This record gives sequence, structure tokens and C-alpha cells, in this order.
Amino acid sequence: MKDSSDIAELMAGMGRAARAAAAELAFAAPEAKRAALEAAADAVWSGREAIIAANAEDLAFGRDKGLSPAMMDRLMLDEARIGGIVAGLRSVAAQADPVGAVIAEWDMLSGLHIRRVRTPLGVVGVIYESRPNVTADAGALCLKSGNAVILRGGSESFHSSRAIHACLVAGLKAAGLPEAAIQLVPTRDRAAVAEMLRAVEFIDVIVPRGGKGLVGLVQKEARVPVFAHLEGICHIYVDKDADPEKARRVVLNAKTRRTGICGAAECLLVHRDVAATLGQGIVDALMAAGVEVRAEGLRGSKPAAEEDFGREFLDMIIAARVVDDIDAAIAHIRRYGSSHTEAIVTESDAAAERFFTRLDSAILMRNASTQFADGGEFGMGAEIGIATGKMHARGPVGAEQLTSFKYLVTGDGAVRP
Repeated sequence: MKDSSDIAELMAGMGRAARAAAAELAFAAPEAKRAALEAAADAVWSGREAIIAANAEDLAFGRDKGLSPAMMDRLMLDEARIGGIVAGLRSVAAQADPVGAVIAEWDMLSGLHIRRVRTPLGVVGVIYESRPNVTADAGALCLKSGNAVILRGGSESFHSSRAIHACLVAGLKAAGLPEAAIQLVPTRDRAAVAEMLRAVEFIDVIVPRGGKGLVGLVQKEARVPVFAHLEGICHIYVDKDADPEKARRVVLNAKTRRTGICGAAECLLVHRDVAATLGQGIVDALMAAGVEVRAEGLRGSKPAAEEDFGREFLDMIIAARVVDDIDAAIAHIRRYGSSHTEAIVTESDAAAERFFTRLDSAILMRNASTQFADGGEFGMGAEIGIATGKMHARGPVGAEQLTSFKYLVTGDGAVRP
């Protein structure tokens, strides 16, 4: 499907179907949405062999395309990861339904009773790259929050996403919900992305989930509002009052557990007072684990260049720098960070409080790995992305953040004088 008019017609049809589905989902019973997600989880697990076979096609495509090891890791599905998808679907299913929840209520002297309640956004468009699990995460969270969703997965995960999407549709059918509630764009043609970004008639918000190039394109071209998910340039600052064992464990995990995710640490900052001891010990441990450390003020794999700071490596590479004190660490993060996730390792309550109050990234952590920057680890079941902007959604975007609100006002013959 290469003809632009065909793509435009396809996307308009999907948009109309999504809008109609969203109107039904807005008042769908919580039990029906829960049943759909449970049925989808059952379908994913029973269909795991077919999903893995579809994923093998995507892995072959990725190898031919020359994807990096980190990107191939993002793409790969095995039985354990499919088990994680199933667990995520069940977790979202078990959560309280946000639609209709009362955020606040009050009475006025005029006799009015006013309630502010959660309501779905409508139709969400999700544009993502190589991680096929996003198909399930985004589909589940949008359904739970009463939104229809149009998913446009990356060309690398084309077959895997189709196999997972089929399971989500099976869940919708089993629960008697409209199949168009979760749609997957059936073409790799990039013209479909352009159509989504212009679809103000059908789509209420776009969520891009991918690298800097994708997010930049979406922010530049979209006429539809965007929940921005910028690069994960995550920092860890080892304070002079850090516990040595905690620091080593946290930094090693933050960098090496999975290098290809947005919560992976990309820069290590070390207080000058502990640079020659604890700091160098952590750098040595990183290098022993196979990490290339581009260091300034420490003995690393190679000297750091200016362009190494503020860079998302998504690989077994980390930048490292010695800083004079916590304020210098804060200044560095303000200059080079992407407002995603930053961590401080310290036993000082005062230092932690200063770090938390003087930085404004979406997620700030103390004595914890940045790899916890994940909706599942936050108790949301899954996430549709980590929003780094400040409007409406911020941090892990779960079902609750995929709602807006409306006012329900009740009177007893009230009139305004």
C-alpha cells in the first residue's frame, strides 16, 4: 500500500472507527474492560509459540537492517518476556477503573453540588519503535482508561505487534467490546505516521515512544497534542555521604541490567571527596562488567569528550565526571539532562532533600536504580511511556494519566440572581 490516497483513506477509516469505539468505551462497565484484558492475557499466553515465531521474523529483519545489540534486545521476545506481557495485562486488569472516579467535590452557597470526575481523553494515537511489548501495554492502558487507541508500531516489530494485537482483539470480542477500540496500523508505510499527526478530527493526543529522531519528528510535525517522551539521559550522583555498597550495587544495576531502555543510567557524577576511593572503585567495577567508561577526573576506559555528556548511549557505555559538590551535580544535570530520571546515592537526608527540591525531572530517586523508572515498577501495571513534559501527563503514563476530567453539577431548582 504505497499510494498516498490509499493511506489517507485507510487512516481516515481507522479514525472514524476509533471515534465510534471511544464513544462506547466512555461508559463501558469496568467489569467488561477487566474481562477483555484477562481474556487478552489468556490469548497471549496460549499463543506464545505463534508470537515467538512472528518475533523471529522481526529479529531476522532487524539483523538485516543492522540494528545494534541494544535495539535487538529491545525487539526480542522469549517465553519469559511474554510472561511479563501477560503479567502486565493482568495487573492493569486488576487495577481500579479510573473512569468516573471523583477527584474532588464541594457545595456552593448557591445550592450547587459540584463534582470533578475523571473522563477518558477519547482517541489516543501511539507511535512507537522496536519494542513489541508496547502493543500490549498501550492497548491495555488505553482500554482501562476508556480510550480507543490507534497503534503504529515500528517496522522492526511489525510481525510481533500484529500477533500481540490479535490477542487484544480476541479479548475485546470475548468481552463484547468494540473491536475498533484497539487498532494497529497494518502497514509499514511512513505516510501513515504523517496522517496520524494531522488527524485532529479523530485523534485527541499522540504519544510517541522511541528515540530522539522519532520524538523530534512528532513534536515538529504534529497538529494533534503530544505527550512528549524525550531521551532518557539519566544521571546518578554519588554523594560524599553515600554508602559504598549501596552505591556500587545501584550504579552497576542502573547501567548494566538493560542498556537499551530509557531508564538506563547514561552519566555518573561523583563527589570530589570520594572520587579517588569509592568513585574509582565504581568505575573499575563498571569496566570489569564490560562497560566503556568515558571519564573526566577518573581513570576510565578513555577520556570523556564534551559530547559524551548529555548523550543517550543505549549501550554498554557511560560518561563519568567528578563534581565539586552536590550543587555542581545539580548544575550539571540541569545543563545536560532530559528531565527523565535522576538518582542520588546518599545517607544524608539534607543532601537528598536538596537534590529532590532543586531538580525538576519527572522522576527523582534516592538510593535506587534508575532502571525502576517504569510504570510496572510504580504499580501501574504498565506504562504507555515516560512523559518528560509538564502539561497534564508526567513520568510513567498509566491509565489514570490517560484521563481528563469533567464537572458534574447538581442543583435543586437553583437559579442565578
